[in-house]
Amino acid sequence: MLPQRAIESLRDYITSRDGFTVIAHISPDGDALGSTLALLGLLRRLGKRAEAVCTDRAPALYGFLPLADQLRTPEQALGYPHVICVDCADLGRLGQAQPLFAQAASTYNIDHHPTNDAYAGANAVDPTAAATGELIYRLALSLGLPITAELATCLYTALMTDTGNFSYSNTTGDTLRIAGALLDAGANGYDLNLRVYRNTPFCKLRLLGVAIGGIRLYEQDRIGMVSLTRAQVEACGAREEDTEGVIDHVRDIDTVEIAIFLKESGPETWKVSLRAKRWADVGTMAARLGGGGHARAAGYTAKGGLEAVWAQALAAAKEALG
Repeated sequence: MLPQRAIESLRDYITSRDGFTVIAHISPDGDALGSTLALLGLLRRLGKRAEAVCTDRAPALYGFLPLADQLRTPEQALGYPHVICVDCADLGRLGQAQPLFAQAASTYNIDHHPTNDAYAGANAVDPTAAATGELIYRLALSLGLPITAELATCLYTALMTDTGNFSYSNTTGDTLRIAGALLDAGANGYDLNLRVYRNTPFCKLRLLGVAIGGIRLYEQDRIGMVSLTRAQVEACGAREEDTEGVIDHVRDIDTVEIAIFLKESGPETWKVSLRAKRWADVGTMAARLGGGGHARAAGYTAKGGLEAVWAQALAAAKEALG
């Protein structure tokens, strides 16, 4: 756990300044959005000028989050003097918001990824936290601000999604204790579970069928791989955000230890997601290929044709198996 003095340093940084741009990472997930919007709400409750910025829009799946409609693109940003990066393992994860970081008078980095390289002027990084939302929760307590239902909703979503509905190996006693406190504060766990995990558009199911049909297994079926092109996504009437969860179906194959999902994100550009089931370290695998993440969940961006990117990922996975 991050020492309390580190949380207090973050608190003092915030209370002694005004004018904050809070940046979430590209292709934001539930933790990035929940934590970013929670921090935005905290800053405004303190009377601070603040904005939340992300290169990519919030997926419709998370449109219910309080303040989600106030997320700005880098082009819309006012560019306040102090920048706080949330759930961003490295500068590259800021995407088109990097100039906002570069021109800031001061910078802070709040994250839980083990591969975080402490790129900001000050850093609060806790690899033992299941989600960055845990750090924002501790910050709220240090600020002495009540946990409102809106704040609890954002933070519960952050914890729930980064732990796979509290089922992944990163779920700790602290995670569950914080989740319990958030439920007591007004988060509706049942409703949030329905919204995120039990509310699937039909086009997403069609896309999942395409993906499952394309799964390939290697190394005595210990490596599972799948890819989706933009054309396949569009043919199903789906959106890029509808690919979320595809990799879980690959990982859940009984024999698979390493799951790999290649998603086309641009011309000869692929977002490669990695998952490990029990012992493989895909975080190290991703770092060697220019990405990062956790031991059991990581990713990177690859350039080239599908065949070459597929071969590169497969070779790296074979090495990770040992």
